[in-house]
Order: sequence, then C-alpha cells, then structure tokens
Amino acid sequence: MLQTTFTWIWLSSGVLLVISVLLHSPKGDGMGGLASSGSSMFSSARSAEATLNRISWTLLAIFLGLAVALSAGWLKGA
Repeated sequence: MLQTTFTWIWLSSGVLLVISVLLHSPKGDGMGGLASSGSSMFSSARSAEATLNRISWTLLAIFLGLAVALSAGWLKGA
C-alpha cells in the first residue's frame, strides 16, 4: 500500500516536473529580441521565473528521491 502511494506520487511529480520545465521562458529572445524594448527585462516576470525555478527544483528532488527509494526496494518491507 505504501509503495503504491509513493509510486503515484513519483509519477505525478514527474508529470508536474515536465509541465513546470515547459512553462519556463526561453533564455534567449532570438530575432524577436532585436525589436523589443529593454524595459521588459525588469517586469514581474523575474519573480515568476524565480518561483517556477523553486517549484522545478523541489519537484526534481521529490522525483529523484522517490526514484532511488523505489528502485532500491526500501519501501517493500514497510
């Protein structure tokens, strides 16, 4: 029962990790950055990106921690 619960948490954290990575804005603007003004770099998008970074790192830690615990079989006896 415990292993099944952690497996579902592991799977959902993997899906949420993919979604959070895809929500990140690209680092380079490419050719579109040539025409835009420089004031867009100092908007509230910076705090949104920082929050998204924290969410991504937390989901990564959960995903990797559960991957190790589930693959090692540490939860089978519990």
